[in-house]
Amino acid sequence: MEETFRPGGLPVLIGSLPLDDHEEAARLVFSHTPDIPLWVQLPTYPEEGMIAQFMPGLPGLSTVGGRRCIDTSAEDFSASLAEFYEDYLAVAEGGADLDGTRFAFAPDTARGFYVFLSHVAALGTPPAALKGQVTGPVTFTTAVKDQAGRAVFYDEQLRDAAVKLLALNARWQVRRMARFGRPVILFIDEPALAGFGSSEFISISKADVTGAVGEVADAVHAEGGMAGIHICANTEWDLIMDTAVDIVNFDAYSYFDRFILYEKAVRRFIEEGRIIAWGIVPTSDAVASETVDSLVSRWEAQARQVQALGFDRSRILAQTLITPSCGTGSLSRDHAVRVLELTRAVSRRLRGE
Repeated sequence: MEETFRPGGLPVLIGSLPLDDHEEAARLVFSHTPDIPLWVQLPTYPEEGMIAQFMPGLPGLSTVGGRRCIDTSAEDFSASLAEFYEDYLAVAEGGADLDGTRFAFAPDTARGFYVFLSHVAALGTPPAALKGQVTGPVTFTTAVKDQAGRAVFYDEQLRDAAVKLLALNARWQVRRMARFGRPVILFIDEPALAGFGSSEFISISKADVTGAVGEVADAVHAEGGMAGIHICANTEWDLIMDTAVDIVNFDAYSYFDRFILYEKAVRRFIEEGRIIAWGIVPTSDAVASETVDSLVSRWEAQARQVQALGFDRSRILAQTLITPSCGTGSLSRDHAVRVLELTRAVSRRLRGE
């Protein structure tokens, strides 16, 4: 991570919006978070769902019974898997260009990314940073299934391929955004980790999580980017802060009381100069009743609990990003715009503007 990057309470968004027009989505982003704009996923398009958008490029990807899956029973699966690793090694070890490979977004499946690049190119004043996102490896590999309906996470070979696909896509994103000469932030979106430790994921170990997340974070770092992780509910935060990420983004509106229980991990995270992205703006129906004053008061009360760990407010704010608690893709348009407005306004108030 670039040690000189201090967001100082700037606002940034989580990837999705409930729109069907990528240009309109980009205009909303650049008007509400011009300092750290991001590319937008529009889940109204099936190919832009957080799982579907990252599936192209997987070895053995097929449609079986109307469902997209990895078909390990296909005659050509072994050849497909071998070809995948050849492509991976050509980039990872041979230095091949990532553009045009299976690890890059195609314009028809990630229109938001290309619209975003065009908007950045047209800016007169460069932003403080640029943000992208990739679906987290645990979320992805527990959602993608083989032809029998078994999550690929539980097949070590398929899991490895899927994680490598995500890692190189993250690397490609950072490389493309870095061409503008600004710091690049890449969030690893891991909603599934809200269930870590539950019966649903009882067979997933801490080493599994840190290894998979670490591989994607390392790919981001290899291109000079900053790796963040977004988890929209509660989890084992000490585990998360022990990974290689530079930024932890959590739902501070609903789960701060759980987050602050991990005092030692939070203290160490801040001491190391890493960044807390406070999801202080709710993306639930509560957004209709909250105000700038109420959310600023909530953040200040939470910050005082972090101050009690041995930090002054200025240090905390320097290492703070302000975000919504989650993406807004499932909200109404009016509520989504309200989330964007509050995120911008809360950030401005905290920064004294």
